[in-house]
Amino acid sequence: MKTSNQINSDSSILILIDLQGRLMPAIDHGEGVLNQCIRTAKIAKLMGIPIIGTEQSPKSLGSNIDSIRSFCSQTIDKEHFNACADGLTAAIPDHRRQCILMGCETHVCLMQTALKLIDEGYDVSVVVDGVGSRRALDKQVALQRLESAGARLITAEMLGFEWLKSAQNPVFKEVLALLK
Repeated sequence: MKTSNQINSDSSILILIDLQGRLMPAIDHGEGVLNQCIRTAKIAKLMGIPIIGTEQSPKSLGSNIDSIRSFCSQTIDKEHFNACADGLTAAIPDHRRQCILMGCETHVCLMQTALKLIDEGYDVSVVVDGVGSRRALDKQVALQRLESAGARLITAEMLGFEWLKSAQNPVFKEVLALLK
């Protein structure tokens, strides 16, 4: 359920889903997905937006890529595809109701997590150029399903400018350098 049509930096949390070293080489356009996730995480850090990561079965799939882990204040190990079942919602600060999701795989862990967050009343946005699946069709259908369930579909650049709100923002020039 969307609480506002606009995304606000003071109520946002960035959730990076399963950007694991063993999984990323199999993801369609995986390098681009990873680059968008890193760029968005840098912007979130500059703006004081908390970042949580998740790792699916890390004993078999390994950890998130180091560049992703370094941005996360917390990383949740999970066995369920839906990260909420392994403690994600408990890790989200109470005043952070706008969940921004990026990562893999769009049609499995990311989708199931997003659907549960929507069911729990969170305002969910999915950064379409920062999510991936092994097959393009799976990503496409998952994004359609997420949108029909109430998730907001956005791009990384759209998000960055929406978090900024104005060129008067104290970190505008630093964020602009990352966006352009």
